[in-house]
Amino acid sequence: MTLTIRPLRQSDEAEWRRLWTGYLDFYETKLPEAVYASSFARMLSGDAQEFHGLVAELHGRLVGLVHYVFHRHGWKIENVCYLQDLYADPAVRGQGIGRKLIEAVYAAADAAGSPTVYWMTQEFNYTGRMLYDRIGVKTPFIKYNRPA
Repeated sequence: MTLTIRPLRQSDEAEWRRLWTGYLDFYETKLPEAVYASSFARMLSGDAQEFHGLVAELHGRLVGLVHYVFHRHGWKIENVCYLQDLYADPAVRGQGIGRKLIEAVYAAADAAGSPTVYWMTQEFNYTGRMLYDRIGVKTPFIKYNRPA
């Protein structure tokens, strides 16, 4: 398997949309076109404080993505890294693509001097959680949102 993890490029937009739509479908979420366009543009902006996107490419085809952002934290001097979205095409799952994408975010955080990478998932994401239990540490925190 010749897998390459690399930064998102402008020419990746159609395949990135296909993958991100698959991710959003998994979480039963629909987003308007403006969010797709804004998210893609932010990841290509080059601004260190904006979202970053990496993709997994296998045999010339995009098969996975990860989105992450660095931000301030009140308990640390350094920025921390939030891994927001992680997705591997169902046709290639079980081949280590998710792990490699997370490890690429770990490497980006190390290069940026960020000591912490964290993410969340839904309780029902059993397949993802099997990977996360191997390469991360589950915390006791429970997430709350402001009511709509």
